[in-house]
Amino acid sequence: MDFSSINWLAVLFCVLASMVIGGIWFGPKTFFPIWWKAIGKTGDPMMGGGESTPGSSLGMGLVWGGVVFAAFVESVFMSMMVNALGSISGGVTLASGALTGFLIWLGFVASSSLTNKLFADRLQAWVLEQGSHLITFVVMGAIVGAMG
Repeated sequence: MDFSSINWLAVLFCVLASMVIGGIWFGPKTFFPIWWKAIGKTGDPMMGGGESTPGSSLGMGLVWGGVVFAAFVESVFMSMMVNALGSISGGVTLASGALTGFLIWLGFVASSSLTNKLFADRLQAWVLEQGSHLITFVVMGAIVGAMG
């Protein structure tokens, strides 16, 4: 692995973009209420209390720490993949980065998580989650490509 090709400023912007996209996508006025029901939860998650609160068994500090860590890892590897694919396809650009993000989402993220959601009978949750992941991965790739 060649970590020297990573643009760390682009990684930071990718992490921030991931947080913004996730915050908007799963906001209380967007898809969170539908997703909450799709994963089989009941009650009002914003009122707190027990099993109805997102991340209640782990603690919100651990949940958000894990979310930021996951976005960081995704961003680092997105940078490496955009650079690797760009070097064999004519250069790193916004378009090649966005395409790389799409292909990573399609080939690894969407397809591998589909299996889990099908067995869990949570296809609606998969659709909602993958919408967020699709946008996030394409935007991350575009950021890395544009800053490449």
